[in-house]
Amino acid sequence: MRTATVQRTTKETDIAITVNLDGTGDYSVSTGIGFLDHMVEQLSRHSLIDIRMDVKGDLHIDQHHTVEDSALALGEAVAKALGDKRGIARYGEAHAPMDETLTRCVLDISGRPHCVYKSSFSQPRLGEMDTEMFPHWFHSFAQAAGITLHIEMLYGENNHHIAESMYKALARALRQAVEIDPRKGDAIPSTKGVL
Repeated sequence: MRTATVQRTTKETDIAITVNLDGTGDYSVSTGIGFLDHMVEQLSRHSLIDIRMDVKGDLHIDQHHTVEDSALALGEAVAKALGDKRGIARYGEAHAPMDETLTRCVLDISGRPHCVYKSSFSQPRLGEMDTEMFPHWFHSFAQAAGITLHIEMLYGENNHHIAESMYKALARALRQAVEIDPRKGDAIPSTKGVL
């Protein structure tokens, strides 16, 4: 079982996360930000990665620390669960339609963190979540997970659909990339011999 637990405690947040890469998409998510909970639940369900996430953050100040630190801790947990990445497919890509919206996500579990984010919102908040925090979440997750992540809303109008299609596209691409490829045996998927 490829599992990991991360405990991240700072003066701004207290976070406990457990992931199981070989799960069924079972989740229990509590960040104090309802819309963020909904997005991480989508990520879990559609990636088949079990996620247990409990976040206590300084939401009396704003959402920044809670969003950033939860993405960093989740990325760290995924990286830890992947270990040396033997046998994984490594690459993943997905398109996620949601009514009038379509998002593309392409990623490489490369050990080289980078994020290209192309999306926009026409309103400043979704529920109680600031929409300006979405690019920050994806950048933070990619950084801590050590992945190259390209995520792009190709078109869309409804802000809820835009956000949700991004998380679903990431989920499906991540599901592909973390899968064990039986043809690779326990080989590390790189000519370098290390990722």
